[in-house]
Amino acid sequence: MPEAILSATEIAHYQAKGFVIPRFSLPKEMVKDLQTTLDELIRTNPDVRPEKLVSAHIEGQQQGKNDDGVAGSRKFLELAMYPPLVEMVAEIIGPNVALWGCQVFCKPAAHGFETPWHQDGQYWPMRPLATCTVWVAIEPSLKSNGCLRVIPGSHKGQVLHPHLHEDRNDLVLNQRLADDTFNEDQAVDIELQPGQMSMHDVYMIHGAKANTSGLRRTGVAIRYMPTTSHFDRSLHPAAGKTGLALNFATRPLWLLKGKDACGLNDFSIGHE
Repeated sequence: MPEAILSATEIAHYQAKGFVIPRFSLPKEMVKDLQTTLDELIRTNPDVRPEKLVSAHIEGQQQGKNDDGVAGSRKFLELAMYPPLVEMVAEIIGPNVALWGCQVFCKPAAHGFETPWHQDGQYWPMRPLATCTVWVAIEPSLKSNGCLRVIPGSHKGQVLHPHLHEDRNDLVLNQRLADDTFNEDQAVDIELQPGQMSMHDVYMIHGAKANTSGLRRTGVAIRYMPTTSHFDRSLHPAAGKTGLALNFATRPLWLLKGKDACGLNDFSIGHE
């Protein structure tokens, strides 16, 4: 058996708190390459807000765009398939792992959008809800420039709370939890340097403040699910009122480890 990447303490922290910052980080040369890829991604998608670069791992097919309206890069797919990341996820969710999403959240200096408090399960079509997100910092992610914030333990009980729709154009997402759902005083700021990462559960309450600083903040959120869940393409969570361009009907899945445990997932759709 290969040596575990996550320690027993890190796994216990994830299970108890719903998130963890692993001691593992990406090699420096890999981070530099991703920073170059990030700049290319932004240049090739001038019509997409940099906080909303959905499916950044899927290269364009029609008119240079993928089915989520973004011209993605294979470099992000390679990151999502990076064996240490896949192994860490397997240590959390089990031996059968599928990749189903990858979004770049780049908050420009001075006017980066707020990400309202939410739960990821509000937006996603797998049933039962189950995903481990690996949030990799490409640039410094600090309190001063709108780093990820989490409510520890909010994943317990696997409760998906009601979300309110906000018809605003200055938010990354348009679904927000009601203020009385949780206590914001309990929030923990996830500060990361380039190459560091956090991992969080699908039910974790989290968000991020607007970036009003002079420092750009970028992370890539990679979405992995256990194949005991079915990625149900007939579902349309949040009734399309997400603030993001999401086309789950043709979203490709990759089986990265193990087998399709539920026997319902289609790994051919969306692949050329």
